[in-house]
Amino acid sequence: MHPPHVHLLPAGEGLKVSLLVRPFADGGSYYKPGQGGTTVIAEIEGKRLQTRRDLSAEKKQATAVKKACPILQQYKAKKGEWIIEEPIDCLALLVQLQALGDRVSIEWPEGEKFRVSRQLGLGDFKFNIRQKNDWFATSGEVQISDSQVLTMQQLMALLDESPGEFVQLSDGQFLALTEEFRKRLEMLKRLAEPKGKDLRINGLAALALDGMVDDVEQLKVDQAWKQHIQHIKAAQRLEPQVPEDLNATLRDYQLDGFTWLARLAAWGVGACLADDMGLGKTLQAIAVILTRCEAGPTLAIAPTSVCMNWISEVEKFAPRLQVKVFGSGDRQQMLDSLEPCDLLVCSYGLLQQDEVAKMLAQIQWETIVLDEAQAIKNQDTKRSQAAMALQGNFKIITTGTPIENHLGELWNLFRFINPGLLGSLESFNQRFAYPIERDQNEDARNTLRRLIQPFILRRTKDTVLKELPSRTEVTLQVELSTEEMAFYEALRRDAIDKLTDSDAPAGQKHLQVLAEIMRLRRACCHPKLVRPELGIPSAKLKQFGETLAELLDNDHKVLVFSQFVDHLTILRDYLDRQNIAYQYLDGSTPAKQRKQRVDAFQDGEGDVFLISLKAGGTGLNLTAADFVIHMDPWWNPAVEDQASDRAHRIGQQRPVTIYRLVAQGTIEDKIVALHQTKRDLADSLLAGADFSGKISTDELLSLIQQ
Repeated sequence: MHPPHVHLLPAGEGLKVSLLVRPFADGGSYYKPGQGGTTVIAEIEGKRLQTRRDLSAEKKQATAVKKACPILQQYKAKKGEWIIEEPIDCLALLVQLQALGDRVSIEWPEGEKFRVSRQLGLGDFKFNIRQKNDWFATSGEVQISDSQVLTMQQLMALLDESPGEFVQLSDGQFLALTEEFRKRLEMLKRLAEPKGKDLRINGLAALALDGMVDDVEQLKVDQAWKQHIQHIKAAQRLEPQVPEDLNATLRDYQLDGFTWLARLAAWGVGACLADDMGLGKTLQAIAVILTRCEAGPTLAIAPTSVCMNWISEVEKFAPRLQVKVFGSGDRQQMLDSLEPCDLLVCSYGLLQQDEVAKMLAQIQWETIVLDEAQAIKNQDTKRSQAAMALQGNFKIITTGTPIENHLGELWNLFRFINPGLLGSLESFNQRFAYPIERDQNEDARNTLRRLIQPFILRRTKDTVLKELPSRTEVTLQVELSTEEMAFYEALRRDAIDKLTDSDAPAGQKHLQVLAEIMRLRRACCHPKLVRPELGIPSAKLKQFGETLAELLDNDHKVLVFSQFVDHLTILRDYLDRQNIAYQYLDGSTPAKQRKQRVDAFQDGEGDVFLISLKAGGTGLNLTAADFVIHMDPWWNPAVEDQASDRAHRIGQQRPVTIYRLVAQGTIEDKIVALHQTKRDLADSLLAGADFSGKISTDELLSLIQQ
């Protein structure tokens, strides 16, 4: 019995497909499977022949072909014929038919319109890796036919022109790629950068590439690559011992963090410790510093508000380290006298001074720690440029918010710890930022996750601190008075009129929109912040007073955050009138007084702590409070979360409640609506969620419009 015949006829942009049987091998008529008489007579080459058909077997063969071809199951047959309209489906059908081999005969009675040369998988790929200068060159090829070979870069270029599983080689000729092969090629393209005839791979990307290398059958690597991989795997097997003179017992997750840091140090690469706020990132860093300090001095850079915390924690947990505070006295003499086991603490404010930046860049530090490293997220700032000039054998950044707004921030942080890994900013934008932020490209996101995963460690409090008390977040909707709402609406309409009439260039227009938004946000806090002469009372201040009175009556202590210092001034006046004891901190508070006020609050002096969001949102331990009030929502909830974590951290014994006061029916409502996508920004790379990117000028304008 002969195999079924599949007839393919051009039909518009697609194909008409018929499934038939031919009882005689060399001629005679075609029949529909299982239909017609059992005895067939035909005249072939002048001879009269007769044969019998097995109708039941023909039906079984035809059914088997249809089951093996999902495309035929997607389209409904009419009188035994299928019209396959989509060219991509036609190509998929050809691959499915070719996979049947000699179980089916394919015929093109009117000439081929589609032809799939063959299907390629990783098994057909020849891949080479060799060292070239301080990077690795990769090349590869696939054999299409006896006379045709495609290089890896040619294949990648064809992939750009032919999205999907088929690559068009010439008019009517296609190459099919398995899904796995295509994904690996796409990943390789994002991991590498073109360099002449090769693709250049940074040695730090070895682990991201390792999985693909393991699956390539026709692999050729040089000795340098083998030694590179052996070195990495040896570092990953390292079991470091916690220094005996560390005056602390590390929790299990902190021990894991210490081990991870020590292994990256042994590898010779930088680390981003991105644990949630309050999980002891400083302690983990101090532990690994102790293992390295005999080889040379350490530099710790932190916000001014956090420098005192570094000094106290080093003195408490690692007295072997000699702390030196960079700032007062003869700075050059201090640097010249540095010895092993010295730890120099410097603020970001000092770092960005030109003279200081030059002095610190002259030292070869054994270990450098940038605490709250989101401070260098913007590449154009002086502090970022000064940080990039620092020389260290092992660089650590600690931050609870590795990405606050967009992926360019992550690129800059990695430029400090592992320069070259993510390529140039232009290359990074093309390979990752634009596809992820603009197109929500999951493959690009997954590749970036593979690339950075070995160098970033992030644990959240709800997964590692089961003993931490609960945390509850409540949004308190504040209904503005009729007078206050009319004032806000007048400001909003005025803003729209100004921006509509503006013919400023794009960059300036963006700043104009932000300025108008700032006015609206300040008006939501208190009309006095925009037009003090009007004397309009604030519904939000009234709500704050009522909420605070209830909390204090029940013996709670409260942290109050605002991003506007003059808003805090209004709150101070209110607390003074009510005779409520409080502590206060903003950007102008000297470092010594910061520590004194924090200690005083922790010791029970004051029931309320007023704090500016920017100056006190990080590095403070304020577990005496069990309530947090955010007076005005910030763009990125991660910044608010960090501020709330001043209370919800190790040492807190009571459940923590966080109130957000939001002016109903205003721009504040819309900002809070943005929070979920912004909160997912960092976690998307670490946990796989989708996220948004930068807020465009048009998106900002939509916040002002109804």
